[in-house]
Amino acid sequence: MGLSTATAALWVRRWERQQQRYAIDREERFTVVADAVEKVTARQRRSLVLDLGCGPGSLAARLARRLPGADVVAVDKDPVLLALGRAHHGDAVRFVEAPVGAAGWTGALGLDRPLDAAVSSTALHCLAPDALRRAYEDLAGLVRPGGVLVNSDRFRSPRGDRAAEVAAQVGLRRAERQRPPGREDWAAWWAAAAADPELAGPFTARRARHTAHSVHNGLPLSHHVRLLRRAGFRHAAPVWQFGEDAVLVAVR
Repeated sequence: MGLSTATAALWVRRWERQQQRYAIDREERFTVVADAVEKVTARQRRSLVLDLGCGPGSLAARLARRLPGADVVAVDKDPVLLALGRAHHGDAVRFVEAPVGAAGWTGALGLDRPLDAAVSSTALHCLAPDALRRAYEDLAGLVRPGGVLVNSDRFRSPRGDRAAEVAAQVGLRRAERQRPPGREDWAAWWAAAAADPELAGPFTARRARHTAHSVHNGLPLSHHVRLLRRAGFRHAAPVWQFGEDAVLVAVR
């Protein structure tokens, strides 16, 4: 049994709802990312944008709608989420399976020119420190001078920084107030999706690849900034922030 567009749409809608439990002001952050990319690509005839750890294409699809003149490539290691993205978003986004930050991961992307922008949303915190460093170094070689990396994520508070700890607590409380009761969480979504016969094939591939959700690498925003500058990005700073959640922009 193949994956129908109707089934993909159902699971993507449920994904969108459960993700709202984990990302403060998710739609606003997507808009901020798109604003930054639009600024950098305004004079490009056919811009090229890469979404890292794309899941089923939530951010990539929004960018494709916001920037109709762009080619959007989305990369993830999870066969289930990629299958949903391909079935739901069709030709608006080109999906690629590859583990971001692994040795040689960029070879699977099939890029025909330098990137104008690389983006990510609540994904890079899952990379181990060495994989994150490698990803930033690889991206510095793919993004054109003047292009950007825009990362919307949750960054841990530096140890011993009491002001940052207070800010994190403020963000946590705000997230709790915004979170509607009774919504499906991450574990419940995956359990329900695994029981859908139309997703049996992608879940078999997922188990064969041992793809699992990773924990937070614990790195603060300042550490990301240092890694980006060492990799070759000239400037790096947050353009939106609330608590530990931030949108970090790095200019190549």
